[in-house]
Amino acid sequence: MENKLKLLYALQQVDSSLDELQEMKGDLPRLVADLENQIQAKKSLRQELESTGKQSIVKRDETDTEILSLKEKIEKYKTQQFQVKTNKQYDALAREIDHSQETITRLSREMEALEGRASLAKEDAIKLLPEIETLDIELAEKRAELDEVNKEHEEEELKLRHEREKLVVRLQKGDIQFYERIRNAKAGKAVVPVKRNACGGCYNRVPPQTVLELRKNSKIITCERCGRVLVSDEIVETHSDAS
Repeated sequence: MENKLKLLYALQQVDSSLDELQEMKGDLPRLVADLENQIQAKKSLRQELESTGKQSIVKRDETDTEILSLKEKIEKYKTQQFQVKTNKQYDALAREIDHSQETITRLSREMEALEGRASLAKEDAIKLLPEIETLDIELAEKRAELDEVNKEHEEEELKLRHEREKLVVRLQKGDIQFYERIRNAKAGKAVVPVKRNACGGCYNRVPPQTVLELRKNSKIITCERCGRVLVSDEIVETHSDAS
């Protein structure tokens, strides 16, 4: 058990150092991710607008062809009116002409709407170009800043991650899950020492009996108030000496 406590405390120290490196990067990782998402969203929107414009043009052309066909039919019907011999036949052709003209009127309105939709989609797609270009420039700048920070601490970060891997393989899966659960819930601090009889995480008083139990290093003891794992001075000192 003592060895497990030492490993957990050492893992916490490594993770705390990695957290400090992340803090040095500030908002840069988040800003880069946000900019990437914005650019992707605007590019997707532009593609949708271009697709809408193309589909509207195709539909407009199909509608135009349909109108031309109806006009030809009307001319045909008018010619036939001069050839029919009964009023019934003449009236039937007149109804066909009226119906065709009504359809042409409706289709003409649809054509105007399709042309308007295509034009608007094209305008909106064009407007997005400078926005995307501006975001691309900003993203390049933020990436350069982040790369500079990463490069500055690259060696240290690689070393810490290597140390972390060596510690993790020596711990059981259940212990890692337990540690990560507390760490995620407690702002990155899962294992803390007792300082002046107080929890090193929440700073609440630790009962004397608990302090005595800690010194035995025989079991995992958590803070009654915050739930963090508490370790004895011996564990802390052993880690300091090893470092």
